[in-house]
Amino acid sequence: MTLTATAPVPPARPPAAQAPAAPPRRLLARLSPYAYIAPFFALFAAFGLFPLLYTAYVSLYRVELQTPGEMEWRGLDNYTALLRDDFFWTALRNTFTIGVVSTVPQLLMALGLAHLLNYRLRGRTFFRVTMLLPYATSVAAATLVFAQLFGRDFGLVNWALGLAGIGPVDWQSGTVASQIAVSVIVTWRWTGYNALIYLAGMQSIPGELYEAAELDGASRWRQFLHVTLPGLRPTVLFTIVVSTIGATQLFGEPLLFEGSISGGISHQYQTLGLYMYEQGWGYFHLGRAAAIAWVTFVLIVLLVLLNTALARRRSRKGNRR
Repeated sequence: MTLTATAPVPPARPPAAQAPAAPPRRLLARLSPYAYIAPFFALFAAFGLFPLLYTAYVSLYRVELQTPGEMEWRGLDNYTALLRDDFFWTALRNTFTIGVVSTVPQLLMALGLAHLLNYRLRGRTFFRVTMLLPYATSVAAATLVFAQLFGRDFGLVNWALGLAGIGPVDWQSGTVASQIAVSVIVTWRWTGYNALIYLAGMQSIPGELYEAAELDGASRWRQFLHVTLPGLRPTVLFTIVVSTIGATQLFGEPLLFEGSISGGISHQYQTLGLYMYEQGWGYFHLGRAAAIAWVTFVLIVLLVLLNTALARRRSRKGNRR
């Protein structure tokens, strides 16, 4: 009888844990751009989109600053109350008037200054830096200085007018005079900023176009009309849109010009921004102030769309020619 010995079978070992597979490089390449822009959208959602939507929500309620937790549903009553308020229409008219008086001369002077700075002048770097000084100046400091300049009794402007034989002007009480004074402050602050934007647009125009126009016998004025202005159409549209938005949101200059939230004794230079501040922080009507904010927002959107439509129409006519 033969016995065969068999070696004992070792116990089976559990399978080793496999390391997780590394994510594919293609997936990382696709997701990395979204990771880079995610902080911007997170901040925009927190400080831009949410306040916008919450303001629309508050505008449908009666909310007082003393008791912000007590909200009473009003629907569209805050908006209809604005349409019946004469001061709202006054603020809307003042916003439009000050916006036109400040924006049109501002952009025209900025275009002229940029055209001069585009030439090879001595010390042009110094002049370009000087253009930004009014923009870098504080709104409060600039407005307070101009308020002294436009003083009725001891203002420098009235003193200069007296030398020309013109009587003193009450720049803070008169409707037209006060709006002109506020417009001068806005024009002084933003002309240099827009001039540098125009200058950057002019420098992006190919020099071959000017050389060809000069060979054809075109003067500098003709070159400006037929070469510079067509090349600046996108830049001009940008400045018009930005200036329109800024004029609609005008707040600091009329507030600090006299230090009154009512925009003068008879609301003669009260803008929509100042009217909203008066309703929210002067009369404590947060719901109505939110409604004014949304009316201003809709007005800005309509004005921007109108400017864009007019600019496209003009560009189409220019291309047909």
